[in-house]
Amino acid sequence: MSEAIILGIVQGFTEFLPVSSTAHLILFPWFFGWKGAVDSLTFDVALHAGTLLALIGCFWKDWLGIFFHNRRLLFFLVVATIPAGLAGIFFKHAIEGSLRSPLIIVITLILFGIVMLLSERMKKDRTVKDVKLSDAIVIGISQAVALIPGVSRSGITISAGLFRGLEREESARFSFLLSTPAVFGAVLLEGRKLLLSPDNYALSLFLAGLIASAISGLIAIRFLLYFFRRHPLNIFVYYRFMLAVIIIGGIWLKG
Repeated sequence: MSEAIILGIVQGFTEFLPVSSTAHLILFPWFFGWKGAVDSLTFDVALHAGTLLALIGCFWKDWLGIFFHNRRLLFFLVVATIPAGLAGIFFKHAIEGSLRSPLIIVITLILFGIVMLLSERMKKDRTVKDVKLSDAIVIGISQAVALIPGVSRSGITISAGLFRGLEREESARFSFLLSTPAVFGAVLLEGRKLLLSPDNYALSLFLAGLIASAISGLIAIRFLLYFFRRHPLNIFVYYRFMLAVIIIGGIWLKG
């Protein structure tokens, strides 16, 4: 149970911090030798359901406004969701298999950390209200790239927004709105396994992870929207570089 709660807290924070939740969910069991239900893709889905609840809790008013008063932004969010959906379908086996390697994670942590640093050099003077179709397409493609462990959905989509001239907090807001349908789709697609065969899983374990993920995710979103008003992405980039070094050390010790 403690492992499920720890991973729930890790998922809740790292889903929204630009440090890659998938990488952390792979690395924690790898580092500590955790086996069983907590080291499964089905458990990951339960944790993502928790972060979905966090997103809805933070942005339900925004979504009501989008559905009833801003169909233009709704259309852009739908368009931006398509690339990740297609990538998830066509590259599912690679994403769930060969790309979950610690060495791949080292490369993506460093490479996309550099991308985040470069994005901070862009001129930023636009808001979500200024988002155009071309912005949605670019940010949507970046979200598809984030299916590779170590990239970070929030990190790459916020960076893409910065490259397109969005203010940092506005880019984060668009990123979080965009992640809602993507996370919902993943939970719906993979969660059916849990619903169809509940006896095969320890539901209390999954529920503990889900609740921990939802609470920590809510805290992370509130913190980041405040943080990005004043501070750049740099501190998260340095964390990514440090984590890459730790993973290299782990690979060396385990080798």
